[in-house]
Amino acid sequence: MIDWAQVKKLCHEVGAEDFDEVIALFFEEVADVIDKLDNLTDRSSLAEDMHFLKGSALTLGFTQMSHLCHSAEKTAATGDAQCVDIGAVIQCYVDSKQAFMAEYLMKLAA
Repeated sequence: MIDWAQVKKLCHEVGAEDFDEVIALFFEEVADVIDKLDNLTDRSSLAEDMHFLKGSALTLGFTQMSHLCHSAEKTAATGDAQCVDIGAVIQCYVDSKQAFMAEYLMKLAA
């Protein structure tokens, strides 16, 4: 679910002292889009939303979410936005965040 090698790479790139800020910004920006999706009535920008989530997820190593958003982006871009299971995307984010935070907090405590 989480690519820890990517997480480690990102931490190295931004520096350990700034990594918590990167994580907080990721969760804030993604939560804004997730909230938008949770209340979505017009799916005309769904492909763009999925593209944003896909890229954000890849950056922080949320591989399962990234794959799901990639598929949803392709579906929405071909005119089938109504076929995208937004609930699955939201649940994947919730599960990925929970898995990430559980492991990350254990690493901090060690």
